[in-house]
Amino acid sequence: MYDLVEIFESLQGEGRNMGRPCVFIRFAGCNLKCPWCDTDVRKKFSLSLSELLAELGQYKAKSVILTGGEPTLVKEMPELVAALKKNGYWIGVETNGTSAADWLGFVDYVACSPKRGAKLALTAADEVRVVAEDEATVEFCREVRGKIAATDYYVSPCDRGGKIDFATAKSVLSQLDGWSLSVQLHKILGFK
Repeated sequence: MYDLVEIFESLQGEGRNMGRPCVFIRFAGCNLKCPWCDTDVRKKFSLSLSELLAELGQYKAKSVILTGGEPTLVKEMPELVAALKKNGYWIGVETNGTSAADWLGFVDYVACSPKRGAKLALTAADEVRVVAEDEATVEFCREVRGKIAATDYYVSPCDRGGKIDFATAKSVLSQLDGWSLSVQLHKILGFK
């Protein structure tokens, strides 16, 4: 059984795949407690693998984002990834990087959003997104770049209660080479 918060279809709102139509599968539970997190990661419902696949079949998008919470903590994830691949889905994963689950090697895209103070286990991803909490984010970004090999590195403005802090993100970016801005476009445009 998969403990879930929600399943919905929308557009990817951030990173390299911004604008891509996707079905988001938000799993319950997370091993971190980020102060700016806007997701209630408590379990809302559970589905079996067959029920989850049937639910996905109701959506048009053939791209799936496994997110959370923290999807790498889901023990049954290898079975889901295998079933999704068998059914022709493009699979993206959003992770905090604290677990380097073996099944990540079978997905199409890994977006890692590491958090200060958390021990990183992941050493490679397609993209890294760091939230610009404050000026100390600059040094954290430099540390992350030395630990996680990725094609793209992004700084995201911090959203605190609906107020998006672009000024800190701009300041952080001005001190980093090879990093770009990734906004949460879905929040700016007002969609899920």
